[in-house]
Amino acid sequence: MRIVFIGASELTRRTAQLLLDLHHDVIIIERDRQTITDLQDAMDCGFLYGDGSKPALLREAGPKQTDLLFCLTDDDHTNMIASLVGRSLGFRRVITRVEDPELETICQELGLKDTIIPSLTISRYLADMTQGINVWELSTAIKNEARFFAFVISDESIHCVSDLNLPPESKVVCLYREGEFLLAENDSKIQNKDEVVILTHSRNLRALGERWEPLQLKK
Repeated sequence: MRIVFIGASELTRRTAQLLLDLHHDVIIIERDRQTITDLQDAMDCGFLYGDGSKPALLREAGPKQTDLLFCLTDDDHTNMIASLVGRSLGFRRVITRVEDPELETICQELGLKDTIIPSLTISRYLADMTQGINVWELSTAIKNEARFFAFVISDESIHCVSDLNLPPESKVVCLYREGEFLLAENDSKIQNKDEVVILTHSRNLRALGERWEPLQLKK
């Protein structure tokens, strides 16, 4: 996969290095030239110098060839503007980081569906820990190239799981119908507006995303 990051923040550096270790193609856009110089020897990825919220620079990053655009600078407003510009230029999926929880609703109203608020994510995790809930327990089962892909059925011609014609190394593991959890078999019936959860190889994510709009899994 090809991933573009705006802003060489600490979150960007750690995430980018994990992706590089998995042999993904990574580009980092950064407006501070010295930061790029410092990182070039440490990270084997591409760099673009400049303001990542500017359309000309984002076009240079290659929207049509990019799978994910992460807007992870340390400034919420820059991330929001860059996300809107990136979406308008045709990036397939845009992830927006904001630190101020009050901006989450604004992001949703602007159509920025993939918004992350690190402080809220961590606080929810800590609260769950006190209840004896391990929200990361799936990480022991979903390893290496295994991934989940979820979407909502909007095609009335699909009546059962087998009608989905999934790519190899893909399987529907469950459905959610009006909030009810349903284990799925190949002949399981599917209704319009059902949420479908697929376990698949990471190489299939792009093809699945081109067929169906990904639904962000929530705990």
